[in-house]
Amino acid sequence: MTNAFDASDMSERGMLYDMVRRFATEQIAPHVTAWDEAGEFPRQLYRQAAELGLLGIGYPQELGGTPATHSLRAALWIALCRYGGSGGVLASLLSHNIGLPPVVLLGSQALKQQVVPDVLAGRKIAALAITEPGGGSDVAALRTRARRDGDDFVIDGEKTFITSGVRADWLTVAVRTGEEKGASGISLLLVPGDSAGLSRSPLQKMGWQCSDTAHLFFDGVRVPASHLLGAEGQGFRAIMQNFNGERLGIACGALGFAQACYDEALGWAQQRKTFGVTLNQHQVIRHKLVDMQQRIRSTEAWLNTVAVRADDGDTGADWVGEVCVLKNHATQTMQFCADTAVQILGGMGFMRGTVSERIYREVKVLTIGGGTEEIMKELAASQWRI
Repeated sequence: MTNAFDASDMSERGMLYDMVRRFATEQIAPHVTAWDEAGEFPRQLYRQAAELGLLGIGYPQELGGTPATHSLRAALWIALCRYGGSGGVLASLLSHNIGLPPVVLLGSQALKQQVVPDVLAGRKIAALAITEPGGGSDVAALRTRARRDGDDFVIDGEKTFITSGVRADWLTVAVRTGEEKGASGISLLLVPGDSAGLSRSPLQKMGWQCSDTAHLFFDGVRVPASHLLGAEGQGFRAIMQNFNGERLGIACGALGFAQACYDEALGWAQQRKTFGVTLNQHQVIRHKLVDMQQRIRSTEAWLNTVAVRADDGDTGADWVGEVCVLKNHATQTMQFCADTAVQILGGMGFMRGTVSERIYREVKVLTIGGGTEEIMKELAASQWRI
């Protein structure tokens, strides 16, 4: 794999953004409606993204990646969402960004070399499996159990709402190896997708139609003890740290989707005529577009500030709280812009095939995934000692 840019230089952000814009405009946007109808996108898209170096952004060079700042990674996510216009593509194409970080941070050198390069090259797919049927945001209450048996762990339990769960070649799975309750008994195991005893059932969703989402069943799944990520019983902290990156990514995606809705609404308002003039000549429509920009620009400014803080190493409690409320703000911006765009498009906004209609159906998953709005407020309150 050859990278088409040098991620060590922040001046490359504009070039990366433009590269992703072209990739999304040419390889994703024209096909998304058909992919939604099919319920999946071609696996070849992973290879195409990898050939441009897009899957490896933010990963160590020795594992096939390109080290990058949070600001540079944000450019990738925002551009992919704005010009691809599909949360389904974003979710599955970049599912490794929540599945691989625990492997990179906590896995053995042998395990990292076995797994990470193939994923970053688009040959394999990685996913994260935390949520269970009986609980989502309450991670400390998970029940999937892994018991030690000689040189292996044996897993029994279920996971649900798992992005890339149908296709994943590698699953980073949260399991209970210790106490029956609480955070202290939780560990992370890397599970091969072809493991005996692992079965998967696809789920039907309101949105993200072309992203596979699965219910996973573990029935005596045997995994080598060498696939333990970090120390046994220390998985909860790793999960919480991983959530910070996921939430920042969601904020980036929400911003890109909000911009996509604005782009479509503005284009429609400039060419659609009512009462002898284009829509944007009506004050009420202009004000709607300004309201969208007000929220988009505030989200963009806030996101840039949070990313720069992270790049400067400021990722303490105050930063974590800010990421939480930024996620809420960004997804609320997306929700407002999707609703407003559909209103401006009128009847056309209700039709399948428009970007705004698709994003309108995809809003709620981002307000829930990675931590609900309610959980984000509680976490921010605890970080800020409110």
